[in-house]
Amino acid sequence: MEDLRGQSAIITGAAQGLGYAIAKAYVKEGMRVALMDIRGDLLEQAAGEFAGMGGDVLPVTVDLSDAAGTQSAVDAALAHYGTPRVLIHNAALLITRSMQEITLTDWQKEINIILQAAFILSKAVWQPMIDAAGGSIVYLSSGSGYKGFIEEVAYNPGKHGIEGLMKCLALEGAPFNIAVNCATPGAPINTPMSDSNYTEEQKQHWVDPALLTPAFVYLAKQNGSGLTGHRVAARSTGSWDAVDLL
Repeated sequence: MEDLRGQSAIITGAAQGLGYAIAKAYVKEGMRVALMDIRGDLLEQAAGEFAGMGGDVLPVTVDLSDAAGTQSAVDAALAHYGTPRVLIHNAALLITRSMQEITLTDWQKEINIILQAAFILSKAVWQPMIDAAGGSIVYLSSGSGYKGFIEEVAYNPGKHGIEGLMKCLALEGAPFNIAVNCATPGAPINTPMSDSNYTEEQKQHWVDPALLTPAFVYLAKQNGSGLTGHRVAARSTGSWDAVDLL
């Protein structure tokens, strides 16, 4: 288990919702954080708030559906902070469409934000983490990572794919002391994406994503000899449980 103070993190989807909550928790832990999001206006607001807390943060506006842009963003983070202790790939896009409605362009955009970006980001930090003798990579999954849902023609396979990538990299990372896990919200959470896709019944029970952040602090401390190859459900009680997927 690693001491996080002074170490760095990369977080996607960090301007709002769960990514913002994780970033804030890491700033409170004394971490230096590269914040990535497509919403530059909200990202600057979050960065200003975290800096006001005494945090060392780097806002990077990026469209993660674009491969070149994603590569440039992670290169900027690595140049600024060096090897991260943890990479959190939280960003995703969910627009429900039927198979009849969705276009190839629509499908590729959602898949690229979820899965292509996961590959590019992980590839960029992989050798630095090997050289640093360890690190932690966390992909945000959901029920869509192991169940099927109607009209999630892109999001559903994207989340299944990210769990598959996690399983492969957890095995490859173990000899290099790199932990790779997926995390899921163990409760409905109040985020902008949830607001667009949750039923009114679900919204009656949703919780502040900040309540889930203890699990992500725990995951940031992991390495290849600790928790790896798991799907971790973060609970609103501050606890978590994990299922070994290897």
